[in-house]
Amino acid sequence: MKSTLTRGLLLASASTLAVTLSACGSEDTGAASDSPPSASSSPAADGADSTGSSSPMAEPASDEPFGAACSSVPADGEGSFAGMTDDPVATAASNNPVLSTLVQAVTQANLVDTLNTTDDITVIAPADPAFEAIPADQLQAVLADQAMLTQVLTHHVIPGRLSPDQLAGTHTTVAGDEVTIEGSGESFTVARTVTGTPASVICGNVQTANATVYVVDQVLAPAQG
Repeated sequence: MKSTLTRGLLLASASTLAVTLSACGSEDTGAASDSPPSASSSPAADGADSTGSSSPMAEPASDEPFGAACSSVPADGEGSFAGMTDDPVATAASNNPVLSTLVQAVTQANLVDTLNTTDDITVIAPADPAFEAIPADQLQAVLADQAMLTQVLTHHVIPGRLSPDQLAGTHTTVAGDEVTIEGSGESFTVARTVTGTPASVICGNVQTANATVYVVDQVLAPAQG
């Protein structure tokens, strides 16, 4: 009986010692443990933080205006990107110095109310240098002919708000003809223009209350009927 009790006590002591040594070893080695951390214990494993919520994602580029000429837009005030979002498109353009000649043409064609009250449109908006590229006598002839001016301006308007990833393609315009836009990402061109030089989008994805605007460096030419 004594021998049996002694062996039992020795086995119990050995087990206790083994558990103690194992615990100490795990504290000393830390990250050197042979067992890799489980996915649930690593926030980076699934892109979540310690609270279980997803880590913030960067805003997609398509959500912001893009293009070299965007730097010419005022940083604040009614003519800024933020200021334009609250106004319908013709009003928003009138507050933007980059589009002053376009606003003059729209006013002369009596299209201000039409543009301001039409929901969800895309406007291809020639910047002031686009009009300056047209010979003066040719530009004055178009401005003096209201029917022609209306045809040219409505050729720049597409029903529906097109995001940058929807912009490329052939679209029916408010004028009833078609415009073909090529490109992707932040680079888009339109081949048919008044001067014959392809137009480039120089400041795109500008939001107003009722329109998405793409500013271009040439005036587009309607298809000849």
